[in-house]
Amino acid sequence: MKYSKATNYALHTMLYLVAAAPNKPIGVQQLAERQGVSPTYLSKILTKLVKADLIESASGANGGYRLKRRQEEISFLDIIHAIEGTASLFDCTLNHSSKCPIQQEMVEAERQMEQYLQNKKMSELAEKITVD
Repeated sequence: MKYSKATNYALHTMLYLVAAAPNKPIGVQQLAERQGVSPTYLSKILTKLVKADLIESASGANGGYRLKRRQEEISFLDIIHAIEGTASLFDCTLNHSSKCPIQQEMVEAERQMEQYLQNKKMSELAEKITVD
């Protein structure tokens, strides 16, 4: 299974926001430098996270991005859905009923993976790392 680079950047950005300063705004330039990515590209990702109500933007001299929700509520799945959407990863291309045994197995596997990712909270991971 493969996720986009945008999802990778979003997960790392959210981990940094949770671990470093959940209530203090951090500028897009600083967030982009940490990951070696263009601030313009990261801004597009941050916009999706804002639209998903995971973070908020604060303007002004001390502006930047900070968590909007409590860090204990933010799951990996929330972040993945904010970037990738919620469409199924598998779509049976054969023209037959929804009772396709392959489709049923793939949907169940996806359900289990999503349940796992929903239960994995960013705050749990943030406790295990040190931020410089």
